[in-house]
Amino acid sequence: MKANTYSSWRFLHPDLDRSQAGYSGLGLSPTGAIAMAKGDAVVRQALLLLLSTSPGERVMRPAYDCELRRLVFSPNDYTTAGLARHYVRRAIDRWEPRVGILKLDARPDPEVPTQLLIFLEYKVLASRRTDHLAFSLDLTGEAT
Repeated sequence: MKANTYSSWRFLHPDLDRSQAGYSGLGLSPTGAIAMAKGDAVVRQALLLLLSTSPGERVMRPAYDCELRRLVFSPNDYTTAGLARHYVRRAIDRWEPRVGILKLDARPDPEVPTQLLIFLEYKVLASRRTDHLAFSLDLTGEAT
């Protein structure tokens, strides 16, 4: 049986995906068309969108969200980190059946007292490949 092949527009999330400094948004192909992502990159992009979507933000899908932004203005402690893990796990379990969570961790950033570090290691079930996301949540409400 052939595994599903996913495709979507390729983009870099300005707050969460820092793989290319100074570039965010939709990617362009050499011909000037919108570049396409394929395979596991599509799942990664879906996770980035999910984790950065606030409750009610998507008009046609108001329940599609991850409640991480609820933690803004919370104290940067291990209770807040535990809530971050809970919100990420709940969103992925509900909205992204293509992945299995292998490791999920959150902790205060020892160097920046207003940042909460979040690390997610996951497996794309169709390809059985693992990948990870590491990002920070600024608890002051400013974009990071």
